[in-house]
Amino acid sequence: MAGEINFFDTYALLAINEQIAPQQRFLKDRYFPTEAGDIFTTSKVLTEFRDRDRKLAAFVAPRIGDIPVDRIGYAVHEYEPARIAPSRLLTLDDLKKRGFGEALYVNSTEAQRAARLIQDDMIELRDYITARLEWMCAQVMVNNACTMQTYVDAATQGVAQYVQFYDVSSDHTYTVNPKWNASNGDIFKDVKAMARKLSKRGLPAADLILGTDTADAIIKIDDVRQLLAKTSGIITGEIEQELSPYNGVAYMGTLNFGGFRLNVISCDETYIDDSGNEQSYIPAKGAIVTAPRCGRLMYGAVTQIDYGSDVPTTHTGETVPKISVDQENDTRKLRIECRPLAAPRTYCPYIYAANAVN
Repeated sequence: MAGEINFFDTYALLAINEQIAPQQRFLKDRYFPTEAGDIFTTSKVLTEFRDRDRKLAAFVAPRIGDIPVDRIGYAVHEYEPARIAPSRLLTLDDLKKRGFGEALYVNSTEAQRAARLIQDDMIELRDYITARLEWMCAQVMVNNACTMQTYVDAATQGVAQYVQFYDVSSDHTYTVNPKWNASNGDIFKDVKAMARKLSKRGLPAADLILGTDTADAIIKIDDVRQLLAKTSGIITGEIEQELSPYNGVAYMGTLNFGGFRLNVISCDETYIDDSGNEQSYIPAKGAIVTAPRCGRLMYGAVTQIDYGSDVPTTHTGETVPKISVDQENDTRKLRIECRPLAAPRTYCPYIYAANAVN
């Protein structure tokens, strides 16, 4: 008989946690990927970004040698990310109840059922964390900042942690006036201007992300419809509704905005906020011009006292599991902890327009 996995061993839990495929999320995956250097060995993370330098290299006169070039200034900031730590109890009653979608097997032991429940809970808790990470990425793109409201318990708010990626004012916004679906609106002029705000700083513009109302409105704009018509003779792009691998996200096609060829993407991803209301990650009337890998998701280390130990141990990784036992109340608790921070790679690598349509 194969040996059973010891779910009380933190390293066994870490190995299982590592094998669980992460839930796909559009903003997190496309714009804020995590790379090797984004996993920190301390609870604090470092963000550093700088403006792209567009100076020309100097011509050098004969026999002069070389021309020294100053280094580009950059900003480095240290943050201690807020803690995300959802947990779930496993009681004796849970071991006796049939789980969702579960068949009851006569030969299934309580240890096997506990292992199954712990694994299912680990997947679900990680999905909750992934949804919060997606929210964090959206907040950074929309506000160039993020407010992380901490909670003492499920209902009591604690201290709000705020992080911004600018000094006094941010240069990541654009005002649309008149609106794109107004009679004198000009989406091509505005999106070109948004893309120019990036290109002037040496940054790429590849995607136009639209909220649901904005996406619905531009399909009805006469200029867009005429330019997209194959019989018009002026084809700057084709909108072909094509579902992406991400729920609520649709690739609409590619349009040419004065020389900037952008992927037009409708984003209808939603979440349930702390008040129980459904919200959109990207505001319904908003629009963002940016490019893949404009940001990064970093993770601070997690320090905890593992089961069976009496000294703290520091673990690195995107998420760190922990299991504890309350013998007095005959319960086990699984916790998944995460210390994330979404941040831009360069200064303002996205341009956001609020209320682009009426």
